[in-house]
Amino acid sequence: MKLLLTSAGISNTSIQNALTDLLGKPIAESSALFIPTAMYAITDGADIARKVICGTLGDPFCKLGWKSLGILELTTLPTVKKELWVPMLQDTDALLVGGGDCQYLCYWMQQSGLAKLFPSLLHKTVYVGLSAGSMIMTRYGTTYGNHTLPAETDKSLGLLDFALHPHLNHEWFPENTLANLEKLAATLPVPSYAIDDQTALKVTGNAIEVVSEGQWKLFTPDKTTNH
Repeated sequence: MKLLLTSAGISNTSIQNALTDLLGKPIAESSALFIPTAMYAITDGADIARKVICGTLGDPFCKLGWKSLGILELTTLPTVKKELWVPMLQDTDALLVGGGDCQYLCYWMQQSGLAKLFPSLLHKTVYVGLSAGSMIMTRYGTTYGNHTLPAETDKSLGLLDFALHPHLNHEWFPENTLANLEKLAATLPVPSYAIDDQTALKVTGNAIEVVSEGQWKLFTPDKTTNH
């Protein structure tokens, strides 16, 4: 698998270089599909999705100078013939998965059939996550609860054997202090990465590389790594 798990998008040169390396070619020569689904389960989600697509909110994500950019809305896929969207997905260089509600996103990834494609798809296509879009690939996810999904619905896909906690020390998320995230990590059975918005995880196969121009911390049962 080839994944770039970000907290807030392509926020600095180091993260952008990591993306280019995963793509194997310049961004300007690469195609991308943006999945906004998770945003619809948070307040003002539709407007947030518009701003992310237009590049007027947060760090660069959709507005990176892609050769082409399309929108893949997961909630529509169960009613669309697979021959209309699966080949398009297979021909895409990068899948950009926006943030929002992990539980809502996980549900629609499973219901749409996209999650079943990941084992074969992500050998070629680069998965680029933003916040919840990153978290759901790990063993930990959160929810805002602004939906009517069954309570037992999964909050993550668990494809990676660690937890990810984005937006470390961000002013919009005052609860995301290092002390609070350390307490949360202590309740989880897997290693936990706490990352700020200048940090991302580059995952290639079984190899994990922290790409950072900011602050991050790895919590494990045996030791803690701080940067």
